[in-house]
Formats: sequence, C-alpha cells, structure tokens
Amino acid sequence: MKINEVAKRLKISPRSIRFYEEKGLISPAKEPGNLYRSFSEKDIWRLQTIISLREAGMPVADIRPALEQSDDDNTEELRYYLELQRSVMMSEWLQIKQVIETTDHMIELLGTKKTLPLGHVFRLAEESKQLREQRGNWKDKWNYNEQAPTHDERVAANSGTYADYDHALDLIVRSVSPQAGEKGLDIGTGTGNLAAKFMERGASMSGIDQSKEMLRQCRRKLPALETRIGNFLALPYLEEQFDFVASSFAFHHLNSDQQLLALEEIRRVSKPNGRISIAALINSDARSGSASDNPHYPELRTLVRWFEVNGYRVETIQINDLLHIVNANKEGRQHA
Repeated sequence: MKINEVAKRLKISPRSIRFYEEKGLISPAKEPGNLYRSFSEKDIWRLQTIISLREAGMPVADIRPALEQSDDDNTEELRYYLELQRSVMMSEWLQIKQVIETTDHMIELLGTKKTLPLGHVFRLAEESKQLREQRGNWKDKWNYNEQAPTHDERVAANSGTYADYDHALDLIVRSVSPQAGEKGLDIGTGTGNLAAKFMERGASMSGIDQSKEMLRQCRRKLPALETRIGNFLALPYLEEQFDFVASSFAFHHLNSDQQLLALEEIRRVSKPNGRISIAALINSDARSGSASDNPHYPELRTLVRWFEVNGYRVETIQINDLLHIVNANKEGRQHA
C-alpha cells in the first residue's frame, strides 16, 4: 500500500508518516527502481499503535521503547509505559486544575474588592508554584524496585521500621470496617498485603505504587486487584471515586509539605462521606524523645489539626513508640 493510501485510511497526513519514519518508528519497504514506500499490514498496525500512543499524550521519544516491548510481546513493560504516561498526564491535569483555581480566586477578589491586592495575588501565585514544584520534584529515593523481590520477607519479620506490621494492617481493616462491594484505595500498596485483607472482606480494591517492580509482585499475588503507577501527590483517579482510602507504612516517606498535599489528594478522590485510615511512623507529644529525633516523620498534631479543620472526626491509635494509625471520617458512626 502506498503512502497516500495509508494516510487516507488512517486519517493522517503523509507528512506525519514521513516524520515517524525519520524518527525510526516505522521502516516501510522500498520498491526496487523507484524507491516508493510500500506499507504492509504490519506497518499499518504499527502506525495505528503510534497514533494511539500519541493521542494518549506519549512523547515521540518514549514511543520507540514502548513499541520495542510491543514487538517482543512484552505486555508487562508496555503496560508500564502506558501507566507511566497516565501518571504524567494526571500530574499535569492537577497542575492545570490548580492554575484554574488560582485564577478563580483572583476573579473573586476582583469582584469583591474591585481591585487585585498585589500581596494577595503574589501569595496565590506562590502557593500555586509550590504545589507544582512539589509534584514535579517527586523522586523514588528508596529504590523500591530493588527491594520488591524481598519485601514480603522483610515485613513478615515485624521488626525495625516494620515492627507490628501485621497488627497495624489488621487494625486498619477493623477501623475502616469495609462493607462488601465498597470501593477502596490502597496508597503505596507495595505487594498488596493491605489490599488483600480488604478484598477478603468483599471490598473492590485498587492499589497504587510508585514502583513498577512492587506492582509486578502485587499482580502475581493478586490478579484481581486493579493496580496503577502513581504516588501520593498525584493520585491517578478522578474526584470522589472511593468509599475509603487507606495506606500503611508509606506516608512517613513524605516531607511536611508533601504530607499536606497528599491529604488534599486523598480528600479529592474520596467520596463525600469517605473514610480514611493511615498507618505510619509519626512523632507524637506522648513520645519520651523529642520530635526532632525523627524530623522527617509526620507530626501527629499537624495531621489531626488538618483533618479537624477540614470537617473530619479523628481517632488516633498508638501501636508502638512511633507507629500510629490515624482514622478520619465524616460519617456519624464510630470506628469499630
């Protein structure tokens, strides 16, 4: 099939096809003598894949490795590329949403005060910039891809930073008290241990993690669990999707600014009466040592205050010196 016929069939321009050829994404045969391009059905399928990936927002530079995985029938890696692209798009969407909200605030100020106070405007712009930078600066500093194969062995030891691991997971499930058919989200799901406990109670679970290797292990253990690449700062879901959101042994990896942004994200994806349960290493006033001993861990009073200011009823459970569970909900019922 000639280039103009392919262009007409796929509803793209011949120029676009030549561009993809220049980038090494396709390599159609050339007819002897006149060197006209001749496209096979496989070439057309490959072009359709390229068009679909571009429509999904994937940069041209990322399409080639994705196609290589597709050629090798490596669906696991191709899925990773697509999920990574979705994660990037979600982060960009949240940034656009933040800019819109900032603009709305400015319009509201202009309407009420008939002017734009420069100090207020600058503060709004600075807050928007900080949120953008926090999302953009997220990095995996813990190398969880390498830890994934031995993760279950380490947590099973119930020692070190994973002391009382099993007890904490059981308390989260009891606190949330999931009902059959409810939709739940496990943030930082790792190999899916917490999500599995919710699924045993009949909940329909989704799990996110920043580590593709953790999710690979998770999918092997729990094929029925819906998983996505993502992190606390840009949860890859639209608003008000979940009856409850839970997280275990992950929240304390965030810095103080990221912690508050993560809580906003959890609230965004929770239903109006959604329940929240977070198990993390947390500094509290009840500790014998100073909070400065672990300056990067969340402050219990800061978390409780955020939830209360945002209309939640809060319950905290201290399991050991550092490990706490923070439960929050807007329902009238008590936690179990």
